[in-house]
Amino acid sequence: MITVSRDTFRLARAFTISRGSRTESRVISVTVDRDGVKGWGECLPYARYDETLDSVAAQIEGLAPDIDRATLQDTLPPGAARNAVDCALWDWEAKRAGKRAWELAGLPAPGPEVTAYTLSLEEPDQMREAAAAAAHRPLLKIKLGTPDDMPRLEAVREGAPDARIIVDANEGWTAEVYSDLAPHLLRLGVEMVEQPLPAGEDDMLAEIARPIPVCADESCHDRASLPALEGKYDMVNIKLDKTGGLTEALALRDAAHAGGYAVMVGCMVGSSLAMAPAVLVAQGAKVTDLDGPLLLAEDRDAPLCFDEAGVHPSEPALWG
Repeated sequence: MITVSRDTFRLARAFTISRGSRTESRVISVTVDRDGVKGWGECLPYARYDETLDSVAAQIEGLAPDIDRATLQDTLPPGAARNAVDCALWDWEAKRAGKRAWELAGLPAPGPEVTAYTLSLEEPDQMREAAAAAAHRPLLKIKLGTPDDMPRLEAVREGAPDARIIVDANEGWTAEVYSDLAPHLLRLGVEMVEQPLPAGEDDMLAEIARPIPVCADESCHDRASLPALEGKYDMVNIKLDKTGGLTEALALRDAAHAGGYAVMVGCMVGSSLAMAPAVLVAQGAKVTDLDGPLLLAEDRDAPLCFDEAGVHPSEPALWG
């Protein structure tokens, strides 16, 4: 049996990117209940990909109750619905076998990974204050994506002069804006820029200078995305809500490495349940960005541990 529920988590503060703001995270939770064993997973339907709570719930509720992971890959497209079910099936298989999910996947035992901490898109003074408050964190991710982002960049660097910084434009720049900003990104010590141009309108990345690595987010969903990235991107951001679950995320990681791409593992703003399978994919990643629970005012029971070593793998009480 597969059951669907809707859960809402309050955010610690309003979260803003170039496409809008939110004060809560509304997710879909899936439970697979078979043979007295329960597994669960979580996804966040994303309007950018034409997903809603209703549409994702309908996809999941239309599945055969006894579907397995292999059949699931061909039944649902990459996206949030497949992610929640795929991860719930991994959890169920691990519990049924009395093993950890990483063992079933043939992976080495996972450890903690240093994770980025995201600063929401705000006015420069607010971003300076947020950067100063988070300056103790090892890696800051700045949300940008407006035509006037230089004051924000300068403000964050002033607030956190020693922090490592990456930038996410969320498709908000033009090629001209990015070209103007690129030398300043380099000057301010920015280590990577994520999705500067809109997906489908990013061919100019193959024509203009890329003085720092450029990472594909909205332009990369699964392995089928990789051929179109050649010559335009240096990294790919693997998110389980895009790949459609842990199964494809692991395959995409391997294919990306084989294609010469560095790997970032990211997330939507979800709970520890959504992050737990992604921690397995993030082992050894160039950039880990699994700070979703740090942005929430509340979380699941048995939440992930975040400390100076980074985000730790889940305990079985949570997932896997």
